[in-house]
Amino acid sequence: MKLLQQFSDDLEALVARASPAVVGVEHGRGHGTGIFLTPDGYVLTNRHVVRQSRRQTVTLSNGEELKATFVGGDAPTDLAVLRAEGSDFPILPLADPKDVRMGQLVVAIGNPFRLEQSVSLGVVSAINRSITLPDGTMLEGMLQTDAAINPGNSGGPLLNTRCQVVGLNTLVLPYAQGIGFAVSASTAAWVASLLITHGKVERRYLGVAARAVALGPEQAREAGQPRGVLILKVQQGTPAEDAGLQPEDLLLSINKRAVGSVDDVQRMMALSGSPEMRLDVLRNGRRRELSARVHARAEPAAA
Repeated sequence: MKLLQQFSDDLEALVARASPAVVGVEHGRGHGTGIFLTPDGYVLTNRHVVRQSRRQTVTLSNGEELKATFVGGDAPTDLAVLRAEGSDFPILPLADPKDVRMGQLVVAIGNPFRLEQSVSLGVVSAINRSITLPDGTMLEGMLQTDAAINPGNSGGPLLNTRCQVVGLNTLVLPYAQGIGFAVSASTAAWVASLLITHGKVERRYLGVAARAVALGPEQAREAGQPRGVLILKVQQGTPAEDAGLQPEDLLLSINKRAVGSVDDVQRMMALSGSPEMRLDVLRNGRRRELSARVHARAEPAAA
């Protein structure tokens, strides 16, 4: 009984600590949730919540309403950043990706059906899920959770027990129970940084269809890492074809930095200061190094 009471007390303290950094987001045609990323008012939320409306309203946990402006959005990750008027806001830090694990306890806070500051408890059910939206957009590197998420939760935090954001609650499967998805903190970190700095994410286009794969023991020993990115298709007339990439190649690193997801690939190409990419691939049990010169493209459908 004492352990249960301690768990309840700790959960109550976590919610009390996190709630001031969680805001409601309204733009007239819809509503959702967001979190303060910086004390000077940058708010992270889902792009589908704000729909690029220039003027927004964010509602603090105490009911105060603030005007906010749209800073930038990114369709391939369904993320957006707003700037609320004011300063000295409480913030929620993003979790280190290596600390996010299956089975980890998580808490979701949001405004489902305009029920402000609703809290639900669950676990990280899976990591690195790929979800295709009705419009054909594929969201990569998603976290799956059984914490209750409903319309209005979108853009709200999925928190670990350290009060760190492991993901941004984004969607649920219709007619399913206990199957919700959140954009991972690792994705949110680099996308939010570019949106705050440039107002957009300018991706470089490689020209492949790919998916993340977990490597078997023997292949992991050969690769020197537990995960890689399997090339499914190489589009004609693209940097990938020019570089000599082939279907069934296993992409292990870009510019000597390991990749374990399609999000890793997109992040490295977006943040690289040069269009020249050194691709380390495993093909038929042999490692090869390929060179690619990737092109800028605003919103690619593939990696």
